Order: sequence, then structure tokens, then C-alpha cells
Amino acid sequence: MKNPAAPAIEGVTAQAQAFGSAMGEAMKSMTGLNLPLETLSKLQSEYVAQATALWNSALGQAGASDGGAKISDKRFADQSWAGNPLAAMAAQTYLLNARTLMQMADSVQGDAKTRARIRFAVQQWVDAASPSNYLALNPEALKKALDTRGESIAQGMQQLWQDISKGHLSQTDESVFEVGRNVATSEGAVVFENELFQLIEYKPLTAKVYERPMLFVPPCINKYYILDLQPENSVIRYTVAQGHRVFVVSWRNPDTSLVHKTWDDYIDDGAIKAIDVVQEITGAETINTLGFCVGGTIIATALAVLAARGRKPAASVTLLTTLIDFAETGILDVFIDEPSVQLREMTIGDKSPNGPGLLKGSELATTFSFLRPNDLVWNYVVGNYLKGEAPPPFDLLYWNSDATNLPGPMFCWYLRNTYLENKLKQPGKTTVCGQKLDLGLIDAPVFVYGSREDHIVPWMAAYATTGVLKGKKKFVLGASGHIAGVINPPEKNKRSHWVNDKLPATAAEWLAGATEKPGSWWPEWHRWLADFGGKQVAAPKGYGSRKYKAIEPAPGRYVKQKA
Repeated sequence: MKNPAAPAIEGVTAQAQAFGSAMGEAMKSMTGLNLPLETLSKLQSEYVAQATALWNSALGQAGASDGGAKISDKRFADQSWAGNPLAAMAAQTYLLNARTLMQMADSVQGDAKTRARIRFAVQQWVDAASPSNYLALNPEALKKALDTRGESIAQGMQQLWQDISKGHLSQTDESVFEVGRNVATSEGAVVFENELFQLIEYKPLTAKVYERPMLFVPPCINKYYILDLQPENSVIRYTVAQGHRVFVVSWRNPDTSLVHKTWDDYIDDGAIKAIDVVQEITGAETINTLGFCVGGTIIATALAVLAARGRKPAASVTLLTTLIDFAETGILDVFIDEPSVQLREMTIGDKSPNGPGLLKGSELATTFSFLRPNDLVWNYVVGNYLKGEAPPPFDLLYWNSDATNLPGPMFCWYLRNTYLENKLKQPGKTTVCGQKLDLGLIDAPVFVYGSREDHIVPWMAAYATTGVLKGKKKFVLGASGHIAGVINPPEKNKRSHWVNDKLPATAAEWLAGATEKPGSWWPEWHRWLADFGGKQVAAPKGYGSRKYKAIEPAPGRYVKQKA
């Protein structure tokens, strides 16, 4: 007897074959490269088999009173998906098609960069095409609309309009936070400012402090208060509480008056000026330094320039999720090639026919969000707009939405000399502030930190720093990503970190010999840092010095400037 489902199965089979052929041709025409025929044939066969099994499963569960099995993908985890046969079939078919598309993208023949770009483009399309992103196909959002008599849709439309007015997708309830009120609240004062930055000195929390002060250089592509979110997760407060006299650079959010600023300006008038002022205020011959992300690249460049000038002011250097060697930059590499860099130079750089311009902070923020589109884009599209749910307050995501501009010439120099040409690690290959740059001249002890799941600074690339700098080095690997891995206070007792006192040639060898330890890496760092603090002295009773008087309370004006 003929299976009553046979016509449907035959239809699925025919559709699957057509799908495989069409996608194969699409990939070929898109890339100009061949997809191996044997690979394509195998993917088509696997697709047909999986589609047939999916159809048979759907037929078998159609009459079940409790709906089908729960779908493991978190986008379809709500029971409304499994309980609705049509929605469940749509979700399962989407997941099958998505897997097949990604397998095809991974099978395209070509150089590594082309393959990565194809995979990235296909992943963006696949994530955008999820049925969960569309009201008519999302049973969870439809059910909520019915339960609330349309109120959820009205609320979603209101939130969409608010986000359009703000110019960005809300990832948190931004009305809850205010810089200086419940984020960036560590007590301190601005003791110096120029057109690029304010220097903040923080009030000691101990009766005695280490005689060598500590200077933090955060990334200039974000606001400094990622290091001072709230008291319980503030890197700044933690460092002050350990007895360090802490100074932090708060970069200005550039406007049109700063469009001509260059990388040299950020080094000489930024990091080097901050070092000079800290030395003058404290009277210390050497200081401890810390750079985070691009801030680490800046402080390393500044110290190399000073070394070329015959000065070595750093007693120690801490580099958190920092790139010095740009050979392996992860997913960001898909955006970088000669034409794309030239385009930037011709639109916002020194070579722009209309003069230099600004790289808008919103553009950078959007780019970083689409590196993880399901978590940082579509998740909020569904929650904010389809379900009408206000995103919960989260200090880290509030900081993430507080975008910062960059001067075009500065950004273009950085893009070409680091991501495109990887010149910083090569002695004498580039000139900064009139000096041939040689990072090997930095002989201070260095603490290098990488985050294991970092998609912006892959931890293996952070580890490569150990092969460039010449001082005594220590590398520590933390769990989680670029930000959450760094902001991991000990009191939370979350995640873990890996240590290995040996520094073999490759990151893989280092990890193979590493020991995993529970909890935060911060105490590991402080034990290392304490050796370079010098003796304990009485904590200062005021801010700054006779020459550098307090200008205004922390967090200062610059950090509050919006892009």
C-alpha cells in the first residue's frame, strides 16, 4: 500500500534538490569560485534525507495533544513554537536550510579571506531570515498580541519609533542610567585637561598607597567608564582598594573641531602627555601603566616612542584584550582590504577631497553588534518590537550604546598601519611622532590578558604580544568575551581563568600546558602588579598638585559628551 505521505515527501524531495542546485549556482555566481561537485552532491543528498525525516516527524506529531518536541535553538525555545505544528515545521525547516547554507559556504574553494567573507555574508542573511524575526511567523509574539489585545504591538511600535528617534537599537533601558549618578561613580577629580582628554585622579580608599602611581588608558573608541560601571564591578575601584594611586584618561568625544587629529596627536598629546602629568603630580620617576583594547595599542605605541627618545617611564605594562600583532584579527578581518581602506581615506581621511571628517560612533557600534547579530541585534528586534517588551536595565549594555566618534585621519592611519599592513610589530616599518617605531624597545615587565571567547581581539592574537615585547612577560587567559571577560569582579565568583608561567611559541601550546582556576583573574593580576608598586606611603589628602589643581569632580565633562 502506498504511503499516504508519499506525495508530500516527493514534493519535499523535489524542493530539496531544487534548493541544493539553486544555492550551488548562487554560491558559484557570487564568488566566482567552484563549489566541489562531490561536496554539492553530498550536501544535496543529506538535505533530502534530513528534509524527509523532518516531514515524517511532523506527520507523526501532527495529532499529538502536547505538541511536538521542544526545539533546542533558543530563538524557538518557547513552547508556542513546539505546540504549533506549522510554526514548528517553519522553525525546523529554517534550521535545516540554515545548516545547509553554512555548510555550502564552508565548502567554497578559495583563499582564507574570501571564504571568511562568504561565510560572514551568508551568516548575516541566515540570521536575518529566521522566522522568529517576523511577526506573522512568530507564534510567541502573536500569542502575546492576542493575550494583551494588541497592546504588545502598540508598545512595540512605540519603542521602534523611540529607537528611530535615537538613531540606534535599544539593548537596555537607557533611562535607568546616568553617568556620574549610578555609573562612573568612583570618587575623584579631573586634574588636567586638553582638547583630547581629561585626566582623572581617584580618591584613595586606603590609609597608605603604593609609591608608584597607576595610569589607565582606556579605548578611545568607547567611554572610559567601562572600567568604572558600578562599585561592585569597577576595575578602577578594585585597583584603588588594593592601595594604588590611580589616574585614568577620559578621552574627549570628538566633534568637528577635532577632525584633523591624527594618530600622532593621540600618542603625543594623549598618552604621553598623561604619563608626563602623572609623573609631575606624583613625583614618581616610573609609573605602572594599563591599556585596554585600543588603549593598550596606544600606550604601547607611546612607550615605544618614549623609548626611542631615551625615556622609559613604565615600571610595568598591563595590556587587556589588546592587539599589537595584527596578523590574526578574527572576524574583523572580513572588513579590511586595500580598497576599503582607500575608501575611508578618500571620505574621512587626510586624502578626502572635502577635507578630513569623523567616523561616527554609531557606525562602529553597529558594526560590532553585527559581529554577533542574533545576540546583539535580532534578539532585541524580537523583544523590543514584536513582543513590546522593554529591554531590562544592564550597565554594560548602556555603556555599549554610549557611542564615541573618531577623527578621520587618526582612524585611517590606525586602519592602514595595523589591520591592513600590520606594521606596529615590525621594527622601523612605521614612524610615529617623528620616531621609527620599535616596540621591542619596551623592556618593562608586561602582563597580557586575553578573553577566550573574544570575537574582537581573539585570545591567540592577544597571546602574540608575548612574541613582540621584550620585557619579562606573564599571560593570563580569562573566560567569556571581550568585555564580560575583563569585567569579572572576584566577589561574583563567576567564570574561570587559565595560568601558565611558561610562554611557548604558540597559543595552542600555552593552553595545552595551562591550569584552569575558578573565579576572576583580577587577584592574579594584582599579585603580579604588587611587585611593581614600590613601598607603601601615606595616601595623599587632596587631588593633583600645586601646578595641577582639581578642575571638577569625576567623571568630568568629556565623558558626558554624546556622539
